[in-house]
Amino acid sequence: MSLIQRLYSNILVAEDEYDILVSYKEALELTNHPVTTAQDGEECFKIYLKEFKKTSAKKGTTQASPFDVVLLDYNMPKKNGIEVAKEILALDPHQRIIFASGYIEGTIADSIKKLGKIVEVIKKPFALSSLIDLIEDKELYAELEKLNVSVRNLKGIDPTHEQVKSYLEILKMLHQGRN
Repeated sequence: MSLIQRLYSNILVAEDEYDILVSYKEALELTNHPVTTAQDGEECFKIYLKEFKKTSAKKGTTQASPFDVVLLDYNMPKKNGIEVAKEILALDPHQRIIFASGYIEGTIADSIKKLGKIVEVIKKPFALSSLIDLIEDKELYAELEKLNVSVRNLKGIDPTHEQVKSYLEILKMLHQGRN
C-alpha cells in the first residue's frame, strides 16, 4: 500500500436506514475513503471479525485493526451500536469508533458505563462534510497548525487518530507551560 493510499481511512459503516447508508458510502468514497457497509449490528460485527482475522494473520499480531474507523448507528436491529462496539473493543481496544446518534448525552453516558471509555459521537442529523472532517481529523490538524506543527510532515509518518490526539494534547500542555 502506497503512502498516498494510506492517507485515506478504511471505514466500516453500520446503518440500518438504507438511504442514509448509501449517502455515507457515496460521500466517503468521493473523498477516496474505501468503505465497507452493514445494515445491522450483527452483520457489522461479522464483517469486522472476518477482516480482523485476515489482518491479524497478515501482520502476525492480534492487535491489528482492519479498519481505521468504525461508524456505528446507535440504534440498529439485531445488535445495537453499543453491543457491537463492546465486541469490537474486546478484540481491539484501540479501534476508533464513532457513534452516529441523535442523543449525544445518552450515547456518551452509555459508552462510559458499558464500554468503560468515551467514544466519539456525531449528532444526527449532520452534514456529510462534518462526517468527513471528523474522520479525517481536520479539527485536530487545524489545532496542530495553530501550534506551528508541520501537518504535512506529521501525516507523512502515518499516525493513528489516537497518536494525533495525544500529540496535540502534549503540545497544548507544553504551549500552556510557556505562557
